[in-house]
Amino acid sequence: MALDKPYQDIPGTIIFDAEQSRKGYWLNQFCMSLMKADNRARFKADQRAYLNEWPMSEDQRQAVIDMDLNRAMQLGGNIYFLAKIGATHGRSFQQMAGSMTGMTEEEYRAMMLAGGRSAEGNRYIGEDGDAQAHRQPQGQAGKKVSA
Repeated sequence: MALDKPYQDIPGTIIFDAEQSRKGYWLNQFCMSLMKADNRARFKADQRAYLNEWPMSEDQRQAVIDMDLNRAMQLGGNIYFLAKIGATHGRSFQQMAGSMTGMTEEEYRAMMLAGGRSAEGNRYIGEDGDAQAHRQPQGQAGKKVSA
C-alpha cells in the first residue's frame, strides 16, 4: 500500500523520504566516498571511470558529471551527501544552492539576505508563484545564451 504523500504538491521541493533513500542509495554512497582524499583524487582524475565503479543508474552518473544537483536529488540524492561533490570541485554550499535555483552566487546571496523567496504563490503546484517549475531557473546563471 502506497503512503499518502501530500508534500508532493509543494513546488520545487523534493522530500528525501524512504523511497528516495532506496532510489539513491548507491549515489549517496558514492558521495560519501569523496570524504577520503584518495577517492577525491581518483574521481577528479577520471570521473567516468570512478563513477562506473558504483552500481548507479546512468542517469545518476550523468547528473554527477553535469553537476546537476536538482536532477541528482530527483534520482535519490540527499543534498547533504551531494554537497561532497561540490566540495570536491571547490564549490561552497552557497554556490551550489545558487546553481540549483539558476542564480549566480551573488544573486542567490542577495535573495537570501533580502529574506528569501516569498511563499506567496508557492504553496502548492497549482499556484503561479516564482518557485513554480515553469519559472525555473530564475537567475542570470540559468539564462540561455542565444547565438
